[in-house]
Amino acid sequence: MKRLLPWVLLLIPIITFAQEDAWVFFADKENVAESIANPISILTQEAIDRKEMHGVVIDERDVPVNESYITQVKQQAGIIVLAKSKWFNCVHVRGSQEAIDALGSLQFVDSIEFADDSLNSLTGSSDGFGFVKDDPQDTNGQQLVDYNYGATENQVTMLSAEFLHQQDFTGAGMIVAVLDSGFPGVDTNAGFARVRDNGRLLDGYDFVDRVDDEFAFSNSSHGTRTASDIVGFIEDQFVGTAPDAFLYCFRTEDVNSENPVEESYWVEAAERADSLGVDVINTSLGYRAYDNPAYSHTYEDMDGQTAFISRGSNIAFEKGMLLVTSAGNSGTGMIAAPADAPGALTVGAVDSNGNYVSFSSIGPSSDGRVKPDVMAKGQNSAVITANGNVDTSSGTSFSSPIMAGAVTSLWQAFPERTNAEIMQFVRESAHLFNNPTAQMGYGIPNFEDAFNEVVLSVEESAFAKAYTVSPNPANSIFQVQFPEGNSQATVIVYDLLGKRVLTKEITNTNNSINVNTLTSGVYIIQIQDSERSTTQKLIKQ
Repeated sequence: MKRLLPWVLLLIPIITFAQEDAWVFFADKENVAESIANPISILTQEAIDRKEMHGVVIDERDVPVNESYITQVKQQAGIIVLAKSKWFNCVHVRGSQEAIDALGSLQFVDSIEFADDSLNSLTGSSDGFGFVKDDPQDTNGQQLVDYNYGATENQVTMLSAEFLHQQDFTGAGMIVAVLDSGFPGVDTNAGFARVRDNGRLLDGYDFVDRVDDEFAFSNSSHGTRTASDIVGFIEDQFVGTAPDAFLYCFRTEDVNSENPVEESYWVEAAERADSLGVDVINTSLGYRAYDNPAYSHTYEDMDGQTAFISRGSNIAFEKGMLLVTSAGNSGTGMIAAPADAPGALTVGAVDSNGNYVSFSSIGPSSDGRVKPDVMAKGQNSAVITANGNVDTSSGTSFSSPIMAGAVTSLWQAFPERTNAEIMQFVRESAHLFNNPTAQMGYGIPNFEDAFNEVVLSVEESAFAKAYTVSPNPANSIFQVQFPEGNSQATVIVYDLLGKRVLTKEITNTNNSINVNTLTSGVYIIQIQDSERSTTQKLIKQ
């Protein structure tokens, strides 16, 4: 018997994992030009408005996958289609290696990418994925809004998010999508009555079981608890960080197994969120190790460009959404996808005193970027359970939505700012921004400071626009036009090496500067008045 054991061990993975997972990429789409010319046919008006505000281009990736192609793939022997992605123009399939390889003979198939990276060495493709459970210690408007935060006081005030609420920025008008494992009680319990009664519980969809009729608020309660940290509200007991935001609930995680199709479910949900005009996505999930170890990630894969979900996260960022995600709960182990994505604001966990907690995954990403980005309370975070009770849970699963709600409320205050700008203001407000660490990233943000920095940048931008320089380019003389209410300023001209080459006091009636002695080239003009200064570029011909 012992002599046969090695052969038995060799057979086990073949028997257990005879079915492979893969992405099948299509060569083209139909009606691309027509769809882009008539975007309301493929996107909601909310999505179109958000993209227009932030200068996001509507392109071929917004056009749906050709359903005829999907039907033909479904008709192939031994193939099951589990998910689709318009951004990648592909479907996620399951079948034997031989059956999947045979799909390459279809004229409209461009390439095939197996989840088992060793199979891609034979086909010329590459990728690999994995999952980490993100809940290791679960323990069961008017201006100057003054909430009694109750159980959430520590996690809200740690970020100074109450300052946003006091300025009447509570997420109103903003749309949040939570991608998770289930949402029992969101449609019934008192902790979500505020979002329901005000018509802000928009919809949901189960990408795992493909619920086509009314969304069933069922399955794992993990999503209920994460969503509560954003929109939950119980008078004098519990206040989420964006209690007046709109909410979509999307189930993308199947807690019964760990398989890369969950990444495809997630990408498909993110695509739907984009088409519906969602502003902020929270995802308290992380993918690294699968039931089939051949699909699992290495640290080298955590480069933000390898995992399917991380690549999808980057497209979500390009499309103008702001993705907030948990770092993972592997402690000194690596972050999990999509936390490695450059387009994600990755959140680690601290305790009630703002100290790093041992389960929070550390960075950096494998290509050396700071991860996690920021930190929020993740140990004994207050949550609302499926039955409507206030309880505590631990994990970066909860630091992420606490942060996501705060980001949502900040973005409400400055909707014209892009996702990248909001993320950077949050990072720069964090207490370790100048000295980030592997455990804490840039540290704990201060949303009052972030708010004030955005205000200052807006004022500086307006100030800069108030002073106009013309003509520019200039031959020998240019004039400075003053804003209303200002009559005196100092103009300093620097060359590109930073050397001061000219200084002149001007008034609104004597506002000409002679640059005839300067050589042709590019110069920097600094205009200073009694309150502040601005810089502009001047071209001397």
